[in-house]
Amino acid sequence: MSLPPLVEPAAELTVDEIRRYSRHLIIPDVGVTGQKRLKNARVLCVGAGGLGSPALMYLAAAGVGTLGIIDFDTVDESNLQRQIIHGVSDIGRSKAESAAASIREINPLVNVEIHNTALDRENVREIFAQYDLIVDGTDNFATRYMVNDAAVLLGKPYVWGSIYRFDGQASVFWAEHGPCYRCLYPEPPPPGMVPSCAEGGVLGVLCASIGSIQVNEAIKLLTGIGEPLVGRLMVYDALEMEYRKIKVRKDPNCALCGENPTVTDLLEDYEDFCGAVSEEAQEATVDSTITALELKEWQDAGKDIFLVDVREPAEYEIVRIPGATLIPKGDIISGEALAKLPQDRQIVLHCKSGVRSAEALAALKAAGFRDAVHVQGGVLSWIKQIDPSLPAY
Repeated sequence: MSLPPLVEPAAELTVDEIRRYSRHLIIPDVGVTGQKRLKNARVLCVGAGGLGSPALMYLAAAGVGTLGIIDFDTVDESNLQRQIIHGVSDIGRSKAESAAASIREINPLVNVEIHNTALDRENVREIFAQYDLIVDGTDNFATRYMVNDAAVLLGKPYVWGSIYRFDGQASVFWAEHGPCYRCLYPEPPPPGMVPSCAEGGVLGVLCASIGSIQVNEAIKLLTGIGEPLVGRLMVYDALEMEYRKIKVRKDPNCALCGENPTVTDLLEDYEDFCGAVSEEAQEATVDSTITALELKEWQDAGKDIFLVDVREPAEYEIVRIPGATLIPKGDIISGEALAKLPQDRQIVLHCKSGVRSAEALAALKAAGFRDAVHVQGGVLSWIKQIDPSLPAY
């Protein structure tokens, strides 16, 4: 459905702006008035990572007058495979500062506002209130639900995107005109069910595919042209090069935007709501967690342990802890691998950071392996504390 323009047009375009945006101006649907609306717009991008990078670059190139960036992270070498707004010289630098510098190089006519902080319950309303439109480039469920809830409570539209391996999704959520994120996903997935990009990977160019869709939707909303993805979910399969659209209807029973909402304010703890680790895993790790240093001490002392790497084969090929046997978490959870585990040796589990190994530990405890333990921080802690020469990922 067509929607009215989100912002009023600016008073005028300068000669420099007319030259810069001439290819927009000669499009009848955009024209001078549309470009003036972009100039007058204030857009916040949540995250300057995989999706935020192309989104910020194209929003800047399009002439959005004020761009806000919120990101508290720093640039890491592993980001450069997909986060194209940053470069080698930016490693260790604030992502927000790095992104702002790139934006100013792309278009010095754009005003950049930096929020070099973590988005949380205390600041999300104040920050969102300053902008007309939110572009969501987050990569975790806790922040996604908080972004959605804040946008609905403030009456703000936002453009959402998600990426994983070769698959991407995008939509526009605006409760006044259609569904919100909770209408599509009323509850977060069970802990450990959906791996993050850090665990499962993402094809770098997928970020550009979905990020450009987000910018396209933002421009349509700001200028009032075309039919935004309100009430529609765009699903992209990069391997099959296939796009499909799924209708998403407003849920009258939605806890947030339904007819009788039960969520009328921001939640106290979104991390707890999304449950990064299941209760079973939390209980299993009590008194059954060791550090990488303790694991090294056990190995040096010749302790009879059976070290299990519960990551995926591709991760095992990148880097591994010496002496570890690969048994993916899924095989342990399903019970398929239990027969492979020795009954007369203490089992030590590890993954990349400690989340998956905690879930696998809970399954082992339930299967009777009472003395099994897992390594806090996983292989990343081993690299940091024991062998920094190994590659982190």
